[in-house]
Amino acid sequence: MQEKVTCKNVEDPRQYTIEGSLKNGGYESLKKALSMTPDEVIDEMKASGIRGRGGAGFPTGLKWSFIPKISDKPKYVCCNADEGEPGTFKDRVIIEKDPHLLLEGIIIAGFAIGATAGYIYIRGEFFFGVKRLEKAIEEAYEKGFLGKNILGKGFDYDIYVHRGAGAYICGEETALIDSIEGKRGMPRIKPPFPAIAGLYNGPTIVNNVETLASVPFIVRNGGAAFGKIGPEKSPGMKIFNVSGHVEKPGSYELPMGTPLREIIYEHAGGIKGGKKLKAVIPGGASTPVLKPDEIDVKMDYDSVAAIGSMMGSGAIIVMDETSCIVKSILILARFFAHESCGKCTPCREGCTWMAKIIDDIEAGKGQDGDIDLVYDVALNIFGKTFCPLGDGASMMVRGAIDKFRDEFEHHIKNKTCLVAS
Repeated sequence: MQEKVTCKNVEDPRQYTIEGSLKNGGYESLKKALSMTPDEVIDEMKASGIRGRGGAGFPTGLKWSFIPKISDKPKYVCCNADEGEPGTFKDRVIIEKDPHLLLEGIIIAGFAIGATAGYIYIRGEFFFGVKRLEKAIEEAYEKGFLGKNILGKGFDYDIYVHRGAGAYICGEETALIDSIEGKRGMPRIKPPFPAIAGLYNGPTIVNNVETLASVPFIVRNGGAAFGKIGPEKSPGMKIFNVSGHVEKPGSYELPMGTPLREIIYEHAGGIKGGKKLKAVIPGGASTPVLKPDEIDVKMDYDSVAAIGSMMGSGAIIVMDETSCIVKSILILARFFAHESCGKCTPCREGCTWMAKIIDDIEAGKGQDGDIDLVYDVALNIFGKTFCPLGDGASMMVRGAIDKFRDEFEHHIKNKTCLVAS
């Protein structure tokens, strides 16, 4: 097993305190980073090959390099701790059990791009996580890791916690920025991208919790050490969340490229009660479902994409033979319809329409042509929205119909569930 990166010390019951963090090497990477130049830090991030852990998988070092060296406006780091994707619960593990690791990563990111402040945008329901973060920030100020002239290096930096109100759309970076600014969280037109005009119209990077929590390891050990873990194009360790019908649901930090079958049957203990596997959603609610004969895929961005799905946030949802695919997809379709911000007509109207049609099919009210209709609606959403919410809803529905069309047809023809019959 490779050395863990973000979950190495989460089992230490005092790791959430500044004393526990310092005992386990906390803020040593910050000291090293402040002895380097900002460009050297960014170079290490590029050398690591780390790709964003929030789902998009964009190269982090490259994103940081987009920030202009000189700006007449303040620069910012925004940490995306919204974690609204169904099936995803990795970030809260870091926030609640090792908040100083996250703070260290945010501070190093701020130093690298020349930022003056960092904002942690956290899901409003994570009340306990907010308390942990606010206490950790207070401790970091007391120890001189935040504030003016950090560690005597002439670097000034502040971090603020901003609570969201439970809107899934605010996981999209520009909607997150608008929400911090006090506006309704809705995606912006891009360009300009946040690196040029982000928070308060200043250059801004937006990174996921897990991404930023990986930064101290990269700085401490060098980008090459991180890049040697896992596949060349998707390196590093990754937290995989496993939920659903498994014996041991939970968070597992494993090398990128670990086979999905291994994660389910070795780490998560296999299918609960010895039942047969029916389907797996590999990367959170918005990723197309996989069938049992597809689970030998390696869990990295390129491998999962090659078989027609996405690794997303690494949230693996397992369904056994008793699961009704139509009902499962209906639950997710309702979620996307509810969470659409309404800015884009295809998403606003299309997601609601898809949920209505699938609801009729599941309730035994489906008609001939409904499957093709809902598929057509999904196609007319995809690629026609400001943000990926509509795309995710579209791919989720189309993937289920492609793989399990017989179940949809059975609901329409027999007015009952294939599993129940």
